[in-house]
Amino acid sequence: MSEEPKPLIVRPERPFPTRWALALTTLLIVGLIGGFAWYRFFRTVTPRYDDDLENYKYGSIGNVPAAGVPYYIWMVLPRVFPEHLPGNGGYASLGMLWEPGHEAPVGFTKMTVGFPRIAHNCAACHTGSFRKQGQETPTIYPGAPAHQFSPQAYLRFLTACARDDRFNADVILPEIEYFVPLSAIDKILYRYVLIPRTRDALLEQGRINAWQDSRPDWGNGRIDPFNPVKFGTLGADYHQDNDGVSRYDTVGNSDMQPLFGLKGRDGGPLHWDGLTSSLEEVVISGALGDGTALKDLDYPAMKRLERIILALPTPAFPYEDDPGSPYRRDEEAIGRGAEAYRKADCARCHSPGGELTNKVVPLEEVGTDPERHKLWGQADADRYNSYADRYHWDFSKFVGTNAPGKGNGYVAHELGGIWIRAPYLHNGSVPTLRDLFEPVEKRPKSFYRGYDVYDPIKAGWVSDVPASPDNDGRPFFLFAVADESGNPIKGNGNGGHLWGVDLSDAEKDDLVEYLKSL
Repeated sequence: MSEEPKPLIVRPERPFPTRWALALTTLLIVGLIGGFAWYRFFRTVTPRYDDDLENYKYGSIGNVPAAGVPYYIWMVLPRVFPEHLPGNGGYASLGMLWEPGHEAPVGFTKMTVGFPRIAHNCAACHTGSFRKQGQETPTIYPGAPAHQFSPQAYLRFLTACARDDRFNADVILPEIEYFVPLSAIDKILYRYVLIPRTRDALLEQGRINAWQDSRPDWGNGRIDPFNPVKFGTLGADYHQDNDGVSRYDTVGNSDMQPLFGLKGRDGGPLHWDGLTSSLEEVVISGALGDGTALKDLDYPAMKRLERIILALPTPAFPYEDDPGSPYRRDEEAIGRGAEAYRKADCARCHSPGGELTNKVVPLEEVGTDPERHKLWGQADADRYNSYADRYHWDFSKFVGTNAPGKGNGYVAHELGGIWIRAPYLHNGSVPTLRDLFEPVEKRPKSFYRGYDVYDPIKAGWVSDVPASPDNDGRPFFLFAVADESGNPIKGNGNGGHLWGVDLSDAEKDDLVEYLKSL
């Protein structure tokens, strides 16, 4: 029996245009998905400021892509978690400054990287506020130390929020929508992507900053700028010996430095302890320390910021013409104070051309708290100098400061604008200029930091009130040389710098008047 023939199946070929159309459709769909992802997560709109001071206060230093917090989440955190703030007033309770017409506080950049984000810049720690007694609206001085701001309290607030069980979409999303109408797509993105990822990022930030918990708190107007470089950027283990001399327990708590008066200083020792001599490297390392990724660093923007810093004016003391005001200019006292300045040999370290002006004064001579200069070893400097080798700007000027027997200590700066640099000494351990000229045993052992009302007689911030008497009742930070048991607090010593201590009380008063005039 013959085999039954198999049926012939004819599969008509798709015409070439149909195959092409399918391919184009696929590409179009992929392109639309990719374009949507780019637009929602990576599209960058950087704010531009033609005015240099506006750029200084609100411009980007490149850290928003890597370290920025979604703005709408950041905006509602004080409403959701007020108990994690030090007082009333939202972010203002941390000492942040706001100017009319700006969504972000001074020293913060709001920009779009896929969605609105916010991160701090250099001005957050280097913009000070000042009020005369009875003055309601503060005067803001770009480049002055941010004595009123507490960056550590800000970081801890973000971490505390992330650790709170209420940091979830069910709680945060309605708070955002109370202020901002969100589209259906935005609601999905915030619920399933932005809120969970922000929480994870803040928890990781808290883990990275855990070394701070074993050290004295910074408080308002202070920061530890280079332990974060060691333990964060360079990845040193803060539980292990570092640099061969048990440096893992270093305390670098220091007053925020002014950024005015730096013209002519490039090439000489910078920072409190002279750990670098390049202003460019100061600016770039500051951006990296604030969270800028190497790949995101905008070198031309850094050079513009450097030029802006060099042009920042030194603030003159706001004297009044009223002869009955404590702010009046007393020319006779200033003249006598100039003679007291000469008598106390202040010019040797603090006048242009002085033997030690803008140079490192050895610790054995200045006698101030040693902890800051101990933290940075040559091994740290070498690692940082090689950190950005593949980039054309690179680091090369960082040096170790903790080697014994090398004359390490602290830089003696010129005194322009010294009136607004309170509290004094590198660690901010003496509240006023007048206190600085007292013997160590008579200097205050504790005082409050963070108030921006000025004491024009002693030349420093009012420091005897625990909280603002204004409506917000913002609490201040109690700085202490020793704990309740009388044990010295590491890094908080207020000894040393004994120049002027032997002057008479009248000469000291006149010297303060003279210093206010610089």
